[in-house]
Amino acid sequence: MLLSQNRVTYNWWSVSFLRCVLGALVVVVVVVVVVVVVGRVCTVCSSSVTGVFVSSPSPSLSFCSPLLLFSSSWLCVVCGVVWCAPSLSTCGDGWLTKHQDEDDEEGETGLTEEEKEEEVKEEEKLGKLQYSIEYDFNDNKLNVGILQCADLISMDSGGTSDPYVKVYILPDKKKKFDTKVQKKCLNPVFNETFSFKIPYEELGGKTLVMCVYDYDRFSKHDIIGDVKLVMNTLDLSKAIEEWKDLEGVEKEEPEKLGDICISLRYVPTAGKLTVCILEAKNLKKMDVGGLSDPYVKIQLLQNGKKFKKKKTTVKKNTLNPYFNESFSFEIPLDMMQKIVIVVTVFDYDKIGSNDAIGKLFIGGKGAELKHWSDMLANPRRPIAQWHPLREEVDVDGSLAGLFAKK
Repeated sequence: MLLSQNRVTYNWWSVSFLRCVLGALVVVVVVVVVVVVVGRVCTVCSSSVTGVFVSSPSPSLSFCSPLLLFSSSWLCVVCGVVWCAPSLSTCGDGWLTKHQDEDDEEGETGLTEEEKEEEVKEEEKLGKLQYSIEYDFNDNKLNVGILQCADLISMDSGGTSDPYVKVYILPDKKKKFDTKVQKKCLNPVFNETFSFKIPYEELGGKTLVMCVYDYDRFSKHDIIGDVKLVMNTLDLSKAIEEWKDLEGVEKEEPEKLGDICISLRYVPTAGKLTVCILEAKNLKKMDVGGLSDPYVKIQLLQNGKKFKKKKTTVKKNTLNPYFNESFSFEIPLDMMQKIVIVVTVFDYDKIGSNDAIGKLFIGGKGAELKHWSDMLANPRRPIAQWHPLREEVDVDGSLAGLFAKK
C-alpha cells in the first residue's frame, strides 16, 4: 500500500515537472517570436508610437526600448533590456538620425524652391520696337527701317525717357547709324531708314542689332534694351515688318578704340598754339581685312562753336599709324581759357562717308584739363601725352554738358 502511494506521488511530480518544462519552452518560444516580430516592425511603428528607437549592432535585430515596449508587453520589456543592453549608448540614434535627415532634406528642398522662385521672376518689360527689313538685290543693300517704339520703361527721374535707336551689324560694327532723339517720350515714332552695303552671300554670318538708348546730355547714355536678328534666319526674299520685345542688355566694358599721342605747345608772346599729332596705337579694326586707313581731324572750339580745323594725311592699312604732323593756330592769350581742342580719328573710306574710330577733347575738365594746364604752365615747351579714344557719341555728350554749364 505504501509503495503504491509513493509511485503515485512520484508520477504526479514527474508529470508536473514535465508540464512546467513544456510550459516554459512554450513561453520561451512565444517570447522569442514576439520579440523578433516586434523588433522587425519597430521601424514602422516608431513614427506613430511615442518612444525611442534603438539601433542594434546586428543589421537583422532592431528593437524598441523598454519605455516603448512596456506599454505593449512585459515580456518584450525583459527581452528588450537583454538585447538592448549592449547598445544603450546609441539609444535613439537611429530614429533621431533618420528624422533629422528627413527634416534636413525638407529644409534644403524648401530653400531651393524659394531660391528658384526668386530667380524665376517675371522679366521686367522694357518695351517693344517696330522695324522693317528689305534687301535690295540690285544694289546689294540691306535697308533697315526703324519705325517706332512702344511702352518703353522710364529712365529719367521725371518718369520719361529721351530714346533713340542705334543700328549696326555684328561682328564688324563698321557702320553705325543713330536715329534722332525723341525727347521725353515712351512711345517714340522715328520712321527712319538706314542702308548697309553688304553682298547677299556675306549676310549669313551677320547679326543685325537695333539697340534703344536713353539719351543723357551730361553723361553716358543708358541702354534700355535691344533686338538682335541673326540674318541667316530671315527670309529676305520679301519685305519684313514686325514688332519685337526689347531684351535686356548686360553691362559691357567699354570697347577698346585705341590711344593717340598728342603734343601741345603754346607761346604766349606770339599767341601761337601748336598741336602735333605724333602717333596712335591699337586702333579699332574698321576694314574687312582687319585693318584701317586712319587719319586725324583737329577742331578748335571757342565757347562751344567751331572756328578752326585741320587734318592729317591718311595712313593706309595700319592700326598703329605714325603721323608726326604739326598744326599751328593763332590764339591770343586772353582767349586760351575759352578754347577746347577736339581730336577725332577717322577711318578713310573711298566709297561712302568716313567712319569715326574714336574721339577726345583737351581742355575743360578731367585728364584732358591736366594736359591743357601742363601746357599753359610750361610756355614754349612741347608737352606730350597719350589719350584713350572714346565713342564719338559719348564725347559729343560730354562737350554739350561742358558748354551748357558755362
